[in-house]
Parts: sequence; C-alpha cells; structure tokens
Amino acid sequence: MTDIRTPAETSAAPVYTVPQERRIVTAIPGPKSQALHARRAAVVSAGVSSALPVYIERANGAVLVDVDGNQFIDFGAGIGVTTVGHTEERVVRAAAAQLQDVIHTLFTITPYEEYVRVAELLAEHTPGAHAKRTVLVNSGAEAVENGVKIARKHTGRRAVAVIDHAYHGRTNLTMAMNYKAHPYATGFGPFAGDVYHAPNSYPYRDGLSGADAAARTIAYLEKVVGASDLACLVVEPVQGEGGFIVPAEGYLPTLQTWCTEHGVVMIADEIQSGMARTGAWFASEHFGWVPDLVLSAKGIAGGLPLAGVTGRAEIMDAAHAGGLGGTFGGNPVACAAAVAVFESIEQHDLLGEAARIEATLRAGLEKLSHRYDVIGDIRGIGAMIAIELVQPGTGRTTKVPNPEAVNALVAFAAQHGVLLLNAGTYGNVLRFLPSLAVSDALIEDALSVLDDGLAALG
Repeated sequence: MTDIRTPAETSAAPVYTVPQERRIVTAIPGPKSQALHARRAAVVSAGVSSALPVYIERANGAVLVDVDGNQFIDFGAGIGVTTVGHTEERVVRAAAAQLQDVIHTLFTITPYEEYVRVAELLAEHTPGAHAKRTVLVNSGAEAVENGVKIARKHTGRRAVAVIDHAYHGRTNLTMAMNYKAHPYATGFGPFAGDVYHAPNSYPYRDGLSGADAAARTIAYLEKVVGASDLACLVVEPVQGEGGFIVPAEGYLPTLQTWCTEHGVVMIADEIQSGMARTGAWFASEHFGWVPDLVLSAKGIAGGLPLAGVTGRAEIMDAAHAGGLGGTFGGNPVACAAAVAVFESIEQHDLLGEAARIEATLRAGLEKLSHRYDVIGDIRGIGAMIAIELVQPGTGRTTKVPNPEAVNALVAFAAQHGVLLLNAGTYGNVLRFLPSLAVSDALIEDALSVLDDGLAALG
C-alpha cells in the first residue's frame, strides 16, 4: 500500500487547525444547535440520545467546535475513539488517499493489502509472542460477538462468562453480557442464554487482593457454570462503562492460568482500553496478562468504523471457511486509517503521552480530593482516569454513591466548555477519556472548571 507521509511528517509534531483552547460565545446549547435539535426531534428515534445537545461542526486535536462557534475541551473522545486526536493529519491523509483507490470490494470476495497490514500490526502489538490470526469487523459489539462464537467453535462448549460491572455492547448477545440493564437492555428481551455473571475485582469497594478476588470469581465459575461447559471468559482489563475499575494485582493472570488449565478461552475486551490509551499498546500488558483473544475497536482507526478479533492461531483457525466475515468488515478506507493510527502512535510517542496525561490529571485530581470530600476514589491508567463520587460528610467511610453530584458536574462543565462523561454501575463515576493529543494546558484548564463545579456543589 502507498505511504502517504511526506518526509517531514515522519517526525514532525502535530499541527492543529483549530486553536487548542476553550471558548464559549453563546448560551449552551446555542441558537443554531437548538434549531438543529428541533429538526432532529422530527426525524431521529428518541432511543438515540445525546449527552450534550450541541451540534459539532469541526473537531481537531482535543477540541470540539459547535455550529455556534463554541469550543469545548473534549474529555470524551467519542468514548475513546479519537485516541490519536480529532482529524489527525496522518489519518485524514491515509483515508483520503485510499478513497481515491478502492472504497469497497469485500475482503471475502476480492482481498486487498490494507486488511492484511492491519492484521500484521495487531499480531505484532497485541500481548504475547505466539502465532496469531485476526478477523476484522465493524464495531466493538461485533468483535465481542465474533470472539464468543470463535471460542465456542474452538472448544465445542456453550457457556459464556463475564464479570460484574462489565459492558460489552448493545446487540442481543452483548446486552445479555452487560452487568447494568438500563438503559442498554430495558424492554429489549428476550436475550441470549448461557451467559453467566461472575464477581469481579473492585478494590475500592471489595478490598480484596487479586488472589482473593480471583478465587471468588473461579469459585463462582466452577460451582455455577462448570468448567467443562464454559467456552470463554470475557473480561475488560480496565472496565469502561463500569467506571474505569482497575483490578487488583494478580487478578487477571490468575484467571488466565485457571482458564488455560481448564481449556477455557480467556478474552480481553480491549475495545475501550486498547490502542495506547493506557500508556501501553493494550491495557492487558500492565497486568502481565497474555489473553487468548484480544478484541480491538474504538481507537483503532481514528474515528472510522473498524474492529478486530486477534488471537492464538489454533483458536482463530478453528472457524471454518466462510464462517467469519461481513459485508463491511475490514473496509479498505478504515484499514488505511488504522495503519496511520499505528504509525502516529509510534512516531509521536503516544504511549509516553498517555503517561504524561495520567501524571498531570492525577496530580490535579489529588489536589481537588484534599479539598472536596465528595471525591471518594481516584483510579485508572494513562488517559483513562476516573473519580468515584460519594456523599459528603461520612461518604469516604460509607462509600455511599453520589450520582447527583456527577450529573451536576457534567452539566456545569458543559456550560463552561468542558465535555465530561459519567460512568459506573451506580452513575457516580466521572471519567476523563481525552485524546492523547490533549495538552497539559488544556488539562489544567479543565481541572479549573471542575474545581469551580465542585465548589458550586456546596
């Protein structure tokens, strides 16, 4: 495939076409956004909600610009999709070049190099030195579905296990795999069967060591499911929608050892935590965990729809010819963008940038926690950091969730030009999920808005 980079681009720092600053010039939402929202209400399903009804016209780096000219510091990154930054130059150039060559042929009819190259890069960068194979699909939920069916084919077993506080998607199978029903599954049943929910490791709330938490998970799997019937165990190394829960040390490798001993395929759902977000190519690396299968999506193609299942060759090759694939899976334009994402991560040392972001965010949040006892916990890795909010007063002792404070802070931040997202089973987690292009200056500015919002809570 063609290298679309100029010599200067191989090492040059990013150039931004939108000033990387917060700027509010109208009410939020502004008049143009309000007009668009009225049009939307007439034609878009009410089931498709928006966290903030401002309509985005441009985006670059870590800043969103709405139709009214307001600029927002983006701490959502499309829920972890624009990891390398909005409209990252390398990604845009790669996609534009590919659009002029081939837009679609369907890889299962007439293949092309871009798909192969993405599979090579995933084999190189996912944990473990074993032989690997990949199938490319469209979305995170589709990657989960394919990972499960590959595991079932390989093992000849039926049952699927997940852990508490997990989120895996909105398809029929993944709705059954999610821990929290509302809003993802309410009224949409019946759901897929043979899905079991085991206890997880949640250090802030259970206080268990990794070994003890793993023993609890394994006891559930052995007693309720039975290892001989279990095809796979699907785990997010850092739980996303569950509230950026980081498991205790040793939890994940212990589960992998048990899975390997019992012929169970252990799958890492790295859809939100992968692709450099945590300062490693995949978050599993932080825990010394080498999964059997790794699921990629979100940040892999810089904003274009692409996802993948990468895993041990003997597991992936269990699927018969024609058993995997799909019309748009591994689209050449999305694949070209993904190759550019891998290049950008390497050439701009985005693993190091994730570590920088964590250091700046943690330091600022620690300062705020000394002043506001509503902050019960600070956790996460790299550019995947969260605070869990509790009731003021005795909240740090009782750990009573405080979703009202999260909702108030999200609303306050939006009015002042910072896009923040809530999370957590109890709705009491505020998550920071910026692109790796976010500067320390933008982080400090966003933290100043958060400080004002916390003060306004009273």
